[in-house]
Amino acid sequence: MVEAATEEFKRYGFEGATTARIAARAGVTEAQIFRYFESKSALFHETVFRPIERHFLDFNEQHLSEIGNPSTLAEVTRLYTGELQRFIGEHADLLTSLVVVETYNTKAAHGVGRIDSLQSFLERAATLMSRRIKGKPVVDPRLLVRVCFAAVFANVIFKPWIFPAGLAGDEEIRSAVSYFVSNGVGDPGRR
Repeated sequence: MVEAATEEFKRYGFEGATTARIAARAGVTEAQIFRYFESKSALFHETVFRPIERHFLDFNEQHLSEIGNPSTLAEVTRLYTGELQRFIGEHADLLTSLVVVETYNTKAAHGVGRIDSLQSFLERAATLMSRRIKGKPVVDPRLLVRVCFAAVFANVIFKPWIFPAGLAGDEEIRSAVSYFVSNGVGDPGRR
């Protein structure tokens, strides 16, 4: 069911996807879908957010604790930026569908956009960044980590809109985003 839903949401977005087509694609009845998922929003959440949540949890366990070590900050930042770009690129259709739902039809998609592990990840990153900064930071770390995340997200999702053909390849964009993020998470006292 989840595989069928993933394909349906990729193809039609949240609004255009139907549980009838998902059921037919999965070889089950709509009643069976609703036995496991209380709503289309719940199915969308499972389809889109479980992989995202797994990504953040896995990255946190593997790499985020290292961010407190200044000698590895640039390396971890570049690794994370690359991983996030790759992950968002692989799920761009579903994430774009989420952006549309959250922007234009919040009533039908109530609760679809909540990614608890993203909030946990951002809070943990802000806490670790706060520990590295001596004195009062120029920018609140809670705000800075979200701005950096948004930069990575926007550079992937909106790439066709903001980068004219020939301006930069994927690696150049990745390097520019990594540079931006590295400067964002660096010590504000050095600026």
